[in-house]
Amino acid sequence: MPIKAVIFDLDGTIASFNLDYRTVRGLVKGYLTKRGVPSSLVSLDDSVFEMLRKTEAWAKDSGKSSEFVDELRREALTTTESYEVEAASTTKLMPGVVDALKALKEMGLKIGLCTINSEKSVNRILERFGIEGSFDVTVPRNRVRHVKPDPEHLEVALRALEVSPQETLVVGDSRVDMQTGKALGAIAVGLPTGVATLEQLMSSGADYVVTSMSDVPTLAKKMNEDSCYSST
Repeated sequence: MPIKAVIFDLDGTIASFNLDYRTVRGLVKGYLTKRGVPSSLVSLDDSVFEMLRKTEAWAKDSGKSSEFVDELRREALTTTESYEVEAASTTKLMPGVVDALKALKEMGLKIGLCTINSEKSVNRILERFGIEGSFDVTVPRNRVRHVKPDPEHLEVALRALEVSPQETLVVGDSRVDMQTGKALGAIAVGLPTGVATLEQLMSSGADYVVTSMSDVPTLAKKMNEDSCYSST
């Protein structure tokens, strides 16, 4: 099946995000425990979203209202967003991004962005580097209830682009990106420029591993050429 779309992660893939994750996690954990969430339930090794998932499960078991959960989620993500927006001003674009996006556009492929970052910080980064027009759809965390690795996040992007998973390359630097792509049957492409090693990307389901963004158009072109040959 020919490739019709490429959906990218943001942090570590499109841009290098200078966010103090440890501080953000500490603030969120402090807020959650202040609101009654057991301190032993959430760890500084957890992402903010892992903390919120654990909190939601605890709240449900404890008979807490959905309004209570929504309030905790809203406040935790507001704190996170303030740090993300600040970090966006010092974010650097990863090497080869502009040329890769241009090449994919010239190939007639649809391009999406699927990220756990907030819409405000995403827009700031894309506008800073003048690449906001390169994406046919951006799906930050604000657009979904459940972020990656929950398949809902990627599904929203696929529906907006009107493509099937089998026609889509999902490009990211983390194990979560690989797991999310494979869960829906997309073609997972690992980029070992961020949080995961080549071995971790492969063990998490990567179909391909590329060394740089400039390799992504080359891969898509090769796969489409192979698809044409196999159909003749």
